[in-house]
Amino acid sequence: MKRGRKINEANNSSSEETAEKESKRHKITDEKNIVVQSPDWANLLQDIILQVFQYLPLLDRAHASQVCRSWNQVFHMPDLWRCFEFELNQPATSYLRATHPELIKQIIKRHSNHLQYVSFKVDSSKESAEAACDILSQLVNCSLKTLGLISTARPSFMDLPKSHFISALTVVFVNSKSLSSLKIDDTPVDDPSLKVLVANNSDTLKLLKMSSCPHVSPAGILCVADQCHGLRELALNYHLLSDELLLALSSEKHVRLEHLRIDVVSENPGQTQFHTIQKSSWDAFFKHSPKVNLVMYFFLYEEEFDPFFRYEIPVTHLYFGRSVSKDVLGRVGMTCPRLVELVVCANGLRPLDEELIRIAERCKYLSAVGLGECEVSCSAFVEFVRMCGGRLSQLSIMEEVLIPDQKYSLEQIHWEVSKHLGRVWFPDMMPTW
Repeated sequence: MKRGRKINEANNSSSEETAEKESKRHKITDEKNIVVQSPDWANLLQDIILQVFQYLPLLDRAHASQVCRSWNQVFHMPDLWRCFEFELNQPATSYLRATHPELIKQIIKRHSNHLQYVSFKVDSSKESAEAACDILSQLVNCSLKTLGLISTARPSFMDLPKSHFISALTVVFVNSKSLSSLKIDDTPVDDPSLKVLVANNSDTLKLLKMSSCPHVSPAGILCVADQCHGLRELALNYHLLSDELLLALSSEKHVRLEHLRIDVVSENPGQTQFHTIQKSSWDAFFKHSPKVNLVMYFFLYEEEFDPFFRYEIPVTHLYFGRSVSKDVLGRVGMTCPRLVELVVCANGLRPLDEELIRIAERCKYLSAVGLGECEVSCSAFVEFVRMCGGRLSQLSIMEEVLIPDQKYSLEQIHWEVSKHLGRVWFPDMMPTW
């Protein structure tokens, strides 16, 4: 009995081993017969290819269009050309890769009527600015919604003959009946061309950025505000700001402005006279647009600040690009209760202790502060942070700004500031390279 049982167990074990070997043999044979199929890129959905193409630079996009017929069809789809940026650079003045001239010709020939959101990025050369104007003058069959002229270095558009630039820009203004966003900083645009803009796009224009446009007068920008009642964002130089402009932006017909940026710039000390805006005009403007972001960039010399911060204004963001006196910063604390962000690039060698404390007391919405070449005692800085508390979401202070005193050293201050902020904080360090 036992001998028979052992024989049966041996036979069963042998059968299992044979079956396992046979299974492995079939598995190896099946693996050899498997054919790995590569993905069929030509049959990808066109919507997917379109999304990929939108992330490609123009030259790479053109190369990809030669892969197969399907990809070439996507290359010529109108949706691909609604948003486009022309990069116009000269090899001698820029390291950036320019849009190839032959591709530009093809775009103008086949896709100009599809263009809606267009920007021109040019370097500092006059030739690049001229090329941009030549393209603008050919956009007679398009209806742009967005146009941006961007100089990556010095404003090269200002080197062009004024008539040549205005002629090219007018082509777009006349043919684009639904222009909503226009960025033409550092260009020779003038009052008559703005009238053409208003005559053809007054119902659709919502954003206008035109800082450093010396040929535009206060009357020219007032014409825009009077007619473009849907304007929500505006950027301009201080010399274009007037009581009449603020009152026009405050009229019942006009929508509430969301963003107003004002650049206050002086190139030569003592040679620029700055006018004063009446408090009643600011009050009317703020009453009409109580949630407006009013951003002011100051690039003045200390003796030129006299007309500013003499009474309360609704400014929310202040940037001082040059040295600003203790007296001016003290007035900021008294006249800017809506202040959200303050950046001081330079002040001098007199500590700003009292001024910062006053700003913390009066500016209850302050949430972002940046200090560069200034001086603040460690004790005053800790008190400033304690008064502002956790609402300081951005605090960028160079280590050189903080002056150790009897109460705090540089090694101690980051612990105290971190405690009041509710997060770890360290002062910024100047790079050593």
